[in-house]
Amino acid sequence: MTVVVVGGGIVGLSSAYHLAARGAEVIVCEKGSIGGGSTARSAGGIRAQFSTPVNVDLSLASVPVWERFERDFGVDIAYRRTGYLFLARTEGTAAALREGAAMQRARGVPSEVLAPDEATRHCPELRDGAYVAATYSPTDGFADPYLALQGFAGAARDAGAEIRTKTPVTAIHREGDRVVGVEAGGDRIDATHVVNAAGPWAARVAELAGIDIPVSPRRRRALVVDPERPVPEDAPLTIDLDTGAYFRPEREGAAIVGGHFDDDDDPPQDPDGYRESIDLDWAAAAVERAADCAGYFGPDSRIRRGWAGLYAVTPDHHPIVEETVPGFVNAVGFSGHGFQHAPATGRLVAELALDGEASTVDLEPLRSDRFDTGDGAVERNVA
Repeated sequence: MTVVVVGGGIVGLSSAYHLAARGAEVIVCEKGSIGGGSTARSAGGIRAQFSTPVNVDLSLASVPVWERFERDFGVDIAYRRTGYLFLARTEGTAAALREGAAMQRARGVPSEVLAPDEATRHCPELRDGAYVAATYSPTDGFADPYLALQGFAGAARDAGAEIRTKTPVTAIHREGDRVVGVEAGGDRIDATHVVNAAGPWAARVAELAGIDIPVSPRRRRALVVDPERPVPEDAPLTIDLDTGAYFRPEREGAAIVGGHFDDDDDPPQDPDGYRESIDLDWAAAAVERAADCAGYFGPDSRIRRGWAGLYAVTPDHHPIVEETVPGFVNAVGFSGHGFQHAPATGRLVAELALDGEASTVDLEPLRSDRFDTGDGAVERNVA
């Protein structure tokens, strides 16, 4: 059995590893270098505080892999569990957080609802007077995406997968309804399955197979900031849901600051030609909103550097994970959550290709036909 994985980011390489570990012949086709799309630009968050059960389930299936990563893959990914702190300025947002925390606890996530003054235990510089409620889970955290990518790549190769870089897929071959291979780097590769793990290029790859999926590349930005007061390394990743701003500790008192704001222009991007540097106006606004959230930041905060990357966004901020037509598996549209859900996704891809159905997580909510019926829930906890 030969499986071609299109895309050498974290989802593609996790899929390659899980497929090869179960005995499939795997060829990864990456148009550039591994991790050159969204993975290398990720902030590295790993959390279970999502607003929908399926996203929580993807997290719960992934976290044990992150916990064992150094032991199982031989790579220290700098996994730090400092928690996530979600903040609500309005009663509507607070009600949604309380509802989400109850659902999370029912699935075994130790999320707690906090009054604003209680939240200062985790974020001492929090401007708690601006908020009406918060939620916190101590098992959330973050890791280094590039190191995790290297771990999956090495394990995939050790299991027998072949990773071809600078090998764009230019055609996908079908016989009737079934996908039977690809044209990549000038070669035809016959395959029993083709996996679309192309991140921001996912819609283009699906189109080669005659499939239309609502996955749109959207530009997101982040900064490394030296704040006025050092951010402790045990501070949580803190998200102000009503303004869209977030920050998390980096090393030696620095912080990563980012967010997508309601007044941001957010057109679809060309993944081959978008602007990877930051905009000064956005950078100033991001630091200002972080300062509105916590007293670590202020007018004397200094921006070290910044970057932009792409989220592969669906209308409901959930991925599409399914065998869309025989022989063609989509694992796309993670809307900024692809890194943290990559361990579970790779296993699910292997189950779809090798077993014909998924068993790790119920994938019914992630079928692409949900967009035709409008039945899907929308993930609210996004940044």
